[in-house]
This record gives sequence, C-alpha cells and structure tokens, in this order.
Amino acid sequence: MDQEYKFKTNINCGGCIKAVSSFLNEEADIQSWEVDTDNPDKVLTVKTNTLSPHKIMTIVGDAGFDIEELAEI
Repeated sequence: MDQEYKFKTNINCGGCIKAVSSFLNEEADIQSWEVDTDNPDKVLTVKTNTLSPHKIMTIVGDAGFDIEELAEI
C-alpha cells in the first residue's frame, strides 16, 4: 500500500531540485516525489510503499539538504 510522507526541506529552487533528483530517482522504491518551492517550508512529498521516513531523510541528507518530517495534518 502506498504511503505519502511530507518533509520540510531547504530545497528552494530549480537547481536544488536538479541536485536532489538523481538521489531520489535512483531509489527504486520511490513511486513519485515533488517539492513545493512556493510553500515557505519547501515541502517535499514522497510516495512509497516500502521506505520509512528515516530512509527518505537519509537519501535527501546525503544529497546535501536539510530535511525534517512534517507531522500529519
């Protein structure tokens, strides 16, 4: 079953999205992802059916970005 996780990040421009893209796209267990750069929290939304939030945070951290999980609304 697909899970959707949301994270606050500092991915704030097209160049940042390009930099993190290869990290997220290489992870086969991520169905889709997007960054809302218009949101003040630069919200990254990731859909996966197997990865934990911690693993996603590790991937984005390895790409050089700050990330923290947002509480469910």
